[in-house]
Amino acid sequence: NGLRERGASATFFLIGRQIEENKDLVEQMAADGHQVGNHTWNHVCLENISQELIAGEIERTDQLLREILGEKTYWLRPPYGQMTVSGRAQMKVPLVKWSIDPEDWAKKNSQEIVQAVLQHAQPNGIILMHDIYPSSVDAALELVDLLQADGYTFVTVEELLALNGITPQPGVFYLNGNS
Repeated sequence: NGLRERGASATFFLIGRQIEENKDLVEQMAADGHQVGNHTWNHVCLENISQELIAGEIERTDQLLREILGEKTYWLRPPYGQMTVSGRAQMKVPLVKWSIDPEDWAKKNSQEIVQAVLQHAQPNGIILMHDIYPSSVDAALELVDLLQADGYTFVTVEELLALNGITPQPGVFYLNGNS
């Protein structure tokens, strides 16, 4: 709701096992124009598991997203930003990392999170935050206010790449709007 009030868009990468209990929220995210993506079923690191397990983690989440939101391409943000080269080669969708990680999951203090982002904010950045912590949500909304006042616009990752003339490729990690 805070993003809608501010005219800001975001990309939400969802953990599959949490989707069903939040179906209304997932539908609202899409209805509000946010990009919805895949963050695996169980939030497992995709570096040291078999290709079969990786495929299962991703497909199970994709299947539920398709049931709720329809047939679309659901980009992937691998947990911890990690995936082997061979794993990336198997991907049929773009992969997303970030250019700014305020470590909100560890800080859990909205003002520390805000300061960590502001220190590194620059055009075309992708900010990693976790909406499961109230401090992160408070920080995110404050950051939208502060950065919009500085001329920044908040868009989805897909929109960010398009605005920079980048055609997203399957299995390629995108860290910001420049690469």
